[in-house]
Amino acid sequence: MKKHILICLLAFLLGLPPKLFSQTYQLIGNPVNTTGWNLVSDAIVSTDFIRLTTDQTSRFGAITLADPITLSYCDKWKVEFDFRIDGNGTTQFGRGDGFTFWYLANPPTGFVSGGGLGIPANASGLMVGFDIFNNTTEGQMSKVHLLYGTNNTAGNNIEFNNTPGSTFHSPDLNATQPFVGDTYKHVEVNGETDLTNPTNWIIKIKIDGVLVVDQSFAPSGAAAGMSQGYFGFSAATGGASARHSIKNAKVFVDKVPILSNTVTPFVCTNPATGNGVVDLTSYNSQFVNNPGNYIFTYYILGSPTPIANPSSFQYSGNTTIKVIVKDPTSTLCDNGDGIIQLNPTPFAADNASLTACNNNNAGTATFDLTSATVTSIPGVLKEFYPTLFDMNAGTNQITNPTAYASPAATIYVKVTTPQGCVSSSKITLNIHPVVVVNDAEIRSCFIESNPSMASFNLTGAVVTTQNGTTKKYYPSLTDAINETNEINNASTYIAPTGVIYIKVSNSNGCYAIAKVNITVIPPTFSPILEDKIICIENKTTLDAGPGFKSYEWSTGATTQVINNVGVGTYWVKLKTGDCIATQTVKVYASENPVVTSIDVSGRTVTVYVNGGTPPYQYSMDNINWQDSNVFTNITRGEAKVYVKDSYNCTPIEIAITVPNLINVITPNDDGVNDFVDYSALSGKRNLEISVFDRYGYKIFQADQSNGYKWNGTIHGSKKVPTGNYWYSVTWNENNQKNTPIKFSGWIMVKNRD
Repeated sequence: MKKHILICLLAFLLGLPPKLFSQTYQLIGNPVNTTGWNLVSDAIVSTDFIRLTTDQTSRFGAITLADPITLSYCDKWKVEFDFRIDGNGTTQFGRGDGFTFWYLANPPTGFVSGGGLGIPANASGLMVGFDIFNNTTEGQMSKVHLLYGTNNTAGNNIEFNNTPGSTFHSPDLNATQPFVGDTYKHVEVNGETDLTNPTNWIIKIKIDGVLVVDQSFAPSGAAAGMSQGYFGFSAATGGASARHSIKNAKVFVDKVPILSNTVTPFVCTNPATGNGVVDLTSYNSQFVNNPGNYIFTYYILGSPTPIANPSSFQYSGNTTIKVIVKDPTSTLCDNGDGIIQLNPTPFAADNASLTACNNNNAGTATFDLTSATVTSIPGVLKEFYPTLFDMNAGTNQITNPTAYASPAATIYVKVTTPQGCVSSSKITLNIHPVVVVNDAEIRSCFIESNPSMASFNLTGAVVTTQNGTTKKYYPSLTDAINETNEINNASTYIAPTGVIYIKVSNSNGCYAIAKVNITVIPPTFSPILEDKIICIENKTTLDAGPGFKSYEWSTGATTQVINNVGVGTYWVKLKTGDCIATQTVKVYASENPVVTSIDVSGRTVTVYVNGGTPPYQYSMDNINWQDSNVFTNITRGEAKVYVKDSYNCTPIEIAITVPNLINVITPNDDGVNDFVDYSALSGKRNLEISVFDRYGYKIFQADQSNGYKWNGTIHGSKKVPTGNYWYSVTWNENNQKNTPIKFSGWIMVKNRD
């Protein structure tokens, strides 16, 4: 028997999920679940254990799997169970006989004599007996017998079978591990392929953890040729008696898991030859993930000879291929459950249809012709043609079938299977309904801090009325087509006047692109509201003009016009439509004119002015006003000059002094008109007094040292000749403006010398 025990156990698990690496077939529960097992003769379920025999003489009981199990390809297996042998026995022989765990080609179906521990005569397979009756001495014992062969000795008693290399008999364990007692004993039986002799099994048996058997066994007799059998337990009593019980029986089996047991690919035969060729290895991935990690062997069902060239296997009719999967990196059992069922059938490609998008109403759609479901057969060759004539003639083959641009049409495909079978079909190209869009415009109010920009809510653009669409927003048409630089803040898009694009897609993935003009609504200001200049003490009126939806002034007023406005800065919010423009207006105080200088010549006063807004008006009494800046016949002494500009504001007022000086002196020391006296002006700022001869040569300067007086001398020493001399007196009036005054005239000097 070659690796048969483990495959037997594998067969138990055919209906379990293939992803589990470790499987069990067991007798557990309370009451024990015996589904899939047959109870024979005296055996019954008794709560959580199986009672094989009662404590009576000439009793027999067995439990066996209901269906035979095919054995092959296993590397290791393990069985665990608990047993108990108890009872009163008989007066003459005591307790007997014992029980056996086995895998048999023909299990017991009825009573057998006790000497064989319930094993039929000439039974073949693996038998592990737990014997408590010594048939030689007719006394009690505790021995383990193992037979890997045929039970063909006298009395069908494996105790006496000593086939070399196929049997084992333990010493009597009664002193250390007695089998008879009230408590259960735990047994582990492990088997694995002997790598030095792959036809053998290394079998290890432990009882309550103590190793009893550990050696290699060769199959003998009919066991060497077994291909299927039954797994089970049996017990028998003869002239002695005992109750034999088992529980917690578990069979552990590891084998290569596969995803599917049967693969039925489509195959056909070439009409020209009546044969087909298939690559059996192409189906490996349907049995396991990562097939490169495994070794596959293929057989025609019923043939012991592996297929020599599985990648190019020739067949002509229905053929069943058995697949053996081996994991070379572990001791898992090979999995021989795989089947590739080859049932050649005529090949016919199916008509199909494709529907694609006429994006942006371009007039054509782009089709992936290779995606048309014209066949489910893998590995076929497809050739596409625009017309039936082209397909039949083999002309104008479509060279870009994955991106074929076309309007609605019918094209043709020639399909060739890996076996060389050929069929043709047509593919109908349909166009999805177009996404209908219209261009739009969005106008938005300017941003006050940057009037060339506005915040646009692009989501409010009504570019389609179709339901179930999605929209994306882009700054350019190229971006919209390529879906680059998407505008993510579409509800608050800051931009100047320009264009954006909206890509509208439907549930089919079709799209159209709408152009949206975005316009910044510029601010609308009042054309008549301008800055004003008023006298600082006056008030004025500000008028924003008509035509605005509303007004809001910085004063709180909401009228077009505000009155009684003084010097200052004001704003008004002017609403046009939904936009509000803030316009600032200033009321300035008028600039007062400035008296730059005053010339006094004799009794004539000339006033010089700049600043303010001409024309100016002049007065010396703030009552009578004149356009001329010259006043004549002015009384000497203190006086005032008034000036105002065209705004007619409160006039500026300048105090001046018109000196009272004589024009003739006779410096002869007679006490009369001996000098010109300027001391009355000594309190003026920056007072400067100069006397010049007729050639313009400065001959005298009056200051504090000479009391601001001139006695007709040159620099205070030499008398000047009789004649006319010119003088110039300048100072700054003691007023806020520090007004410069110039007083000039002539003096006659009469000297006797």
